Amino acid sequence: MKPFYFKSSVKSAGTIVLLCATAITAGCSKSKVPTPQAKVAEVGVFTVVPEVLNLSTELPGRTAAYQVAEVRPQVGGLIEKRLFIEGGDVKPGSSLYQIDAASYQAAVNSANAVLARARANLLATGPKLARYKELVAIDGVSRQEYDDAVAANEQAKADVELATAALDLANINLRYTKVSAPIGGRIGRSSVTPGALVTANQAGALATVQQLDPIYVDLTQTSAELLRLKHTLECGELKQAGGQARVHLLLGDGSKYAESGKLQFSDVSVDTGTGNVTLRALFPNPKHELLPGMFVRAVLDTGIDEKGIAVPQQGVSRNAKGEATALVLNRDGKVEQRVLITGDTRGDKWLVKSGLAAGDRVIVEGLQKVRPGAHASVAKTGVEAVANGAGGAIPRNEKNTH
Repeated sequence: MKPFYFKSSVKSAGTIVLLCATAITAGCSKSKVPTPQAKVAEVGVFTVVPEVLNLSTELPGRTAAYQVAEVRPQVGGLIEKRLFIEGGDVKPGSSLYQIDAASYQAAVNSANAVLARARANLLATGPKLARYKELVAIDGVSRQEYDDAVAANEQAKADVELATAALDLANINLRYTKVSAPIGGRIGRSSVTPGALVTANQAGALATVQQLDPIYVDLTQTSAELLRLKHTLECGELKQAGGQARVHLLLGDGSKYAESGKLQFSDVSVDTGTGNVTLRALFPNPKHELLPGMFVRAVLDTGIDEKGIAVPQQGVSRNAKGEATALVLNRDGKVEQRVLITGDTRGDKWLVKSGLAAGDRVIVEGLQKVRPGAHASVAKTGVEAVANGAGGAIPRNEKNTH
């Protein structure tokens, strides 16, 4: 029984040793199998090339009439007629109202009579003075009588001048019974009807005439932005566009106004309540599309950036601090994150003031595949846009040929 037991134990131990050796060999061979490397992400990039950009800024504003005249009577009386159509166009000097002129015509007739009497009196004093002048030389009349004749003649002349002035005033008042348009333009509604009693220089206007062609657009810009613009122009970062600054309008419905305007002036003071400066632009308005009081947005040419950078908006995002950032693929094929300072938009692109340089490759496609510090390559079937800097235009994306 003992030998049999010994052989079984030896056989079992050999089996165990064989199994252990097999397991160790299998484990070693498994550890020597190479692990597959992670695939490098392929992305689409936009290659930055500085270009000449015509920069502009968009400002809110309201339209204002070029000239405004409130029509008031200069003499009193009853309104007999209204001689215009409300909302129509009137010319300078055209009659708007007719005031009852009977009393003013009577004043003219009276002044004419007074003038005629003064002239008749002058006809008597003049020859009398001439005769007394000859007689006083030969002592035919006393010196006192001659002096009285001189005084009477001068008084008669003054009476003629006074009567002439009174007649002129009476004629002026008679003309004022026809209330005329002081300027040409579009007239609003009438505040009186025929039969109404009006007085000279009354507080309430009879109507208002507004000249609409050309028309002003008053814009507001923050004083800080105005100072920044002046600084960039002075230090040479921007070049002043030649001639007077051009302005374009965007109407309330989003459409673009056909006519372009010119910037006239900027206000000499800053509004203490808002901190804004008022700019005024002048626009042609031949079709009277712009009416006073309309809200508009004006695109104002501010200068020329000869080394401007514009990148697609899909390549720019915001971090937790709200800063604009972009992922850039460097020369080593490694992804970097850049913090940008952006300006206005130009179509579907951001204007970048700092953070990017010529030759930088901004990732615009496949952003979800990469993160800062990772490796990436430009996709052969991806998109690589290259700005050519021609005339400030921003080209469409082109396929990468790498």
